[in-house]
Amino acid sequence: MKKIAIFGVGLIGGSFALALRKAGAVQEIAGVGRSMASLARARDLGIIDRACTSVEEAVKGAELILVAAPVAQTEAILASIEPHLQPGMIVTDAGSTKSDVVAAARKALGTKIAQFVPGHPIAGREQNGPDAAIVDLYVGKKTVITALPENAESDVARVAAAWQRCGSIIHRLSPEEHDRVFAAVSHLPHLLAYTLVDDIARKPHADLLFQYAASGFRDFTRIAGSSPEMWRDISLANHEALLGELDAYMARLKELRGLLAERNSKGIEAVYANAQHARQNWIRTIEAAEQQSKQGGD
Repeated sequence: MKKIAIFGVGLIGGSFALALRKAGAVQEIAGVGRSMASLARARDLGIIDRACTSVEEAVKGAELILVAAPVAQTEAILASIEPHLQPGMIVTDAGSTKSDVVAAARKALGTKIAQFVPGHPIAGREQNGPDAAIVDLYVGKKTVITALPENAESDVARVAAAWQRCGSIIHRLSPEEHDRVFAAVSHLPHLLAYTLVDDIARKPHADLLFQYAASGFRDFTRIAGSSPEMWRDISLANHEALLGELDAYMARLKELRGLLAERNSKGIEAVYANAQHARQNWIRTIEAAEQQSKQGGD
């Protein structure tokens, strides 16, 4: 590609830019963001070539436009792009929710909706901003594309190819399937991690508790170091599916509390053993997939 434009040059957008640059897949990268200081930092780090002050300047001549900002900003960003969106340009996103993003895109882009191919790279770190961007963030990681009925398959293939050049493995779901899946395995875990740390921080003896928190607590709560703004937007955007998962989880907690109150050792151990078995199977599946990827499998 001769040029791409990225709205949001932090961890997700910045890593996308670095990976494409390393792969020799793009000649020029333009960046747009809310903070000129952040854009200047991205330019200094070699993430982008040009820090743009206007949307028109950023998207002019761009073959691919990535929206990598918090999902609540999607509609406003797409609306700002729409007047400058020429035939042949493709817009995609990296949002962690898809049904709301698709609705925002339909509203903002109107008759140009076919040029928007929704996506979601399944990768991240708890750090934020341009300094968090790393060139290999997407290597071996999944990217889910939730193509629209209006999308030309050739445009979907171009978006997929860009993520593949970053080292990503492409999967496809509908927007609705995507949101149900990630409410369970991503959005709920973040809600739980944030809530646990917040609960401990509010206790009068919080300093003492944190003094003795060790690796288990650190590993369980790592994702609570992620961007509060981003995860606020994700939680609200996918609130219906997330509420369903939260209700189901609270019901399981109530059952476990009952087992604990009854001192039901067999029941507690059965829950723990089932969880251990399921996690071990999951880890083996991940390791097998990673090994297959390294060996050139699909």
